[in-house]
Amino acid sequence: MRAGAAWLLAALVAGPAAGQGIEAAPHDALAPLLDGRIDFEELPALPEPGHNLNHGLAVIGARLGERFAGQRLAEAPGPEDGRHDAPEGRPDAPLALETGAPGRGLSVSFHRAFGSNALYPLGPVGWPAEDGRGEGSAAVLFTRDACAVTLRLHTEYVDALGTNTAHRGDVSFAFYGRDGRLMARLARRPGGGISGFGFRTETGAPAIAGLLVTNLDPGGIALDDIRFGCLPLTG
Repeated sequence: MRAGAAWLLAALVAGPAAGQGIEAAPHDALAPLLDGRIDFEELPALPEPGHNLNHGLAVIGARLGERFAGQRLAEAPGPEDGRHDAPEGRPDAPLALETGAPGRGLSVSFHRAFGSNALYPLGPVGWPAEDGRGEGSAAVLFTRDACAVTLRLHTEYVDALGTNTAHRGDVSFAFYGRDGRLMARLARRPGGGISGFGFRTETGAPAIAGLLVTNLDPGGIALDDIRFGCLPLTG
């Protein structure tokens, strides 16, 4: 079995078993209730390849990097001979970020589909190559433990015939506690275009310290409008 196929199979199999503590939630209903937001609009809007963020990105309530400290960065071959980041291993405690090698971490540029700035995790090919943008991993470390996280994700791939009707984007969301413990790894296969995802702790208690997003999408992914926090008290 190829390394890329093995990595994806592990993510798919681990989803239900490792999902104790985290459950999916409707994006559109959950996102407006969370007060933490990462929308990348602090940076000037530049066309691709945009901004090369060699030292990650710090925002109010969170920091972004490539993976978490203690994880080894492996490479997973994807569809169409793609090269993708595949961090391995349990992070160190307490949870901390690794920003990645120069030109291999993150980039931000204006995204036409979103109509705003978006985050491109940089893969093994690196910045500024077109096939290096979107094939990487992106880690988000929250200053305070969150009860819920939502985000919007764009996947798009046009084949040699100029269509994307059969396109399926393989994306994995891994949630970690402050001690580096894996809370859940949930795999999704969105079609082409923009998709919204919502996740929350099953108990409603703050427990999510970090989120790691990886993918085997043939065209790579872009992220925008990451929301995080806890639901407001009612009654």
